[in-house]
Amino acid sequence: MNACMSQSTFARRRTARRVAMAKKKSTSNNLLQCRLKTVLCLLAPLLLLAAFFGLQLQTLGFAFSPATRPCAAAVDDLVGRLRSLATFHRLKDPLEPAAGAWFISALNDTSGDPDGEARHLVLPSPGSSGRLLCVAAPPGVDATYALAWRDALPLGAALRRGLAFVSESPYDYNNLWHGLTALAPFVSWHARSGCRAVPARWALFQRGGARMGMSGWLTSLAEAAMGVEMEVETFRPPFAAGPVCFEQALVFRRQMDGLSRERLLAAFDFMRCKARASCGVADAPPPPATRAGNNGSGDGAAALRVTLLFRRGARAFKDEPAVARVFEKECARVAGCVVTATHTDNLTFCDQVRLMSETDVLVTPHGAQVTNLLFMDRSSSIMEFYPLGWRQRAGGGQFVYRWMASRAGMRHEGSWWDPHGEPCPGSPDVLSCYKSRQIGHDEAYFAEWAAKVFAAAKDRKMVRAVLAPPEEQRRGAAAAACDCA
Repeated sequence: MNACMSQSTFARRRTARRVAMAKKKSTSNNLLQCRLKTVLCLLAPLLLLAAFFGLQLQTLGFAFSPATRPCAAAVDDLVGRLRSLATFHRLKDPLEPAAGAWFISALNDTSGDPDGEARHLVLPSPGSSGRLLCVAAPPGVDATYALAWRDALPLGAALRRGLAFVSESPYDYNNLWHGLTALAPFVSWHARSGCRAVPARWALFQRGGARMGMSGWLTSLAEAAMGVEMEVETFRPPFAAGPVCFEQALVFRRQMDGLSRERLLAAFDFMRCKARASCGVADAPPPPATRAGNNGSGDGAAALRVTLLFRRGARAFKDEPAVARVFEKECARVAGCVVTATHTDNLTFCDQVRLMSETDVLVTPHGAQVTNLLFMDRSSSIMEFYPLGWRQRAGGGQFVYRWMASRAGMRHEGSWWDPHGEPCPGSPDVLSCYKSRQIGHDEAYFAEWAAKVFAAAKDRKMVRAVLAPPEEQRRGAAAAACDCA
């Protein structure tokens, strides 16, 4: 029994020693952890401060150790990846048959509502994710476009500073009427901006192909309206060896689609005013009170000014002197009436502005020269003439100047289609046969028509003369139309 008690006592002592050793070890570990925590708490602010100064030195460019090179390489790699995302697509997207929809088809138009502006694109924008418009148009190759971030432009791309006016038109920019339909929405935008939206350059496209400029008449009108010379982007050497990217771009790809009547009328008023001011005729005195074929005099303020604007070649009158005699005879019956007969090919742009500014009734064949009605005072009259075949074959396009006259605040007094002439031999195409025909005349019809138009125009002008002297009226209208505020 004593042996058993001795073994039990030994076991209890051994267990007690193990418990004591475990407690001692636990206390030692806890003490070590507390010391480590104390050290870390003391070093943490120093480590954070060192890291802060290290980042500042790297940002300021003073840290060039090998440790910073992987970061710079990563940035370069990211920029390279962004450059590769600038994929060029054809400007004329064959999957978008609708007119205007295929030009820069990746983006939707911005509606002009509620301001009544034509549908347009502004780049960069949220719709482009802040990316710029880049265009490549080398000679003989279909033009292409891409959207790219300014800091990662396509390789070899040139950045064009300032605002670019970008136009797409299915028509010829050398044609006065078609070019005016492309110019009008830009003028409206420019005027509505308080004349602050001034183009640094123009980029012109016709059916997806780059064009090098507009006609001289349209160029002069654009420069007068914008107040700066027109610089057209060529996309070609030596000015560009690769793609061209625009810092800002305003794109009209549907001409005047969406432009309200009020906005268009204001744009026409603005162009008229600016053209007159540019050519120095805004404050021109009224013409002398004289009348053709009569020695009497009339009221200078209500003098009626008739202009016969003739053409040469296609759609010219066959007998200009006979036509002129009819209108001069009827003008002589109206007090203060005077007739001027001329051809547009004899006139500079400013000559045309000056002539139309002094015209109350315009007598002219159908053609691009009728676009000069833009420079006439509001409520002026237009009489238009066509050769045989146009009424039957030309379609709605022959009425564009009726529409323009209405939208510009003028009075289109009707048209005369020559009923005589040789028919086209089996050709329904007006462009192949009828377009270049010349125009005859009907003395009796012309005289009766002119008498009605002249009398009505004289009455309207006399009413306006009573309400306000012409010079004051002209200056007041010019000041209102040219006010960019």
